[in-house]
This record gives sequence, C-alpha cells and structure tokens, in this order.
Amino acid sequence: MADMAENEWRLYDAKNRLSEVVNRAMTIGPQRIKRNRDEVVVLSLEEFERLSGKKKSFIDFLKSSPVFEGLDLERDRSQAREFEF
Repeated sequence: MADMAENEWRLYDAKNRLSEVVNRAMTIGPQRIKRNRDEVVVLSLEEFERLSGKKKSFIDFLKSSPVFEGLDLERDRSQAREFEF
C-alpha cells in the first residue's frame, strides 16, 4: 500500500485485512477498494444514510406534521349503536 493513499486498498490487501478496512471506515471515513479498473467504497452505515438522504417513514412524517398537532386520533371504544336490518 506504499503507493496508495491511506484510504485506498488493493482488493488482495483488503481481503486479507478486512477488519482493518472496516475499522478505518468507521473511524477515519470511506475506504476505496480497487480491482483492476473497478472500484468500490466501504463506509459506515451512518455515512451511507447521510449520503443517501434516508427519509422518515410516512407515519413518522405524519406524526411530526404541525397540521395534526392536538388532533385526537384515539379510537372511540364506546358501544356501537343498534340498528335493525
């Protein structure tokens, strides 16, 4: 790895030192792994979610909306009214 940057790995080295690659991805930042002309990046889940723009679920979005503040969404547990067929 002498001719490569601190965050770059040849596939052969990355396979042999996978734990180190993962530890560096968690502490230093993304790690690039090269195989011929192909490249991949190992990064922490936190970094991945930040970059991919992970969004709230629809339910969380609705819960955080000011439109629904103070709205009681509890189900009415009283007896249903009687009716004839």
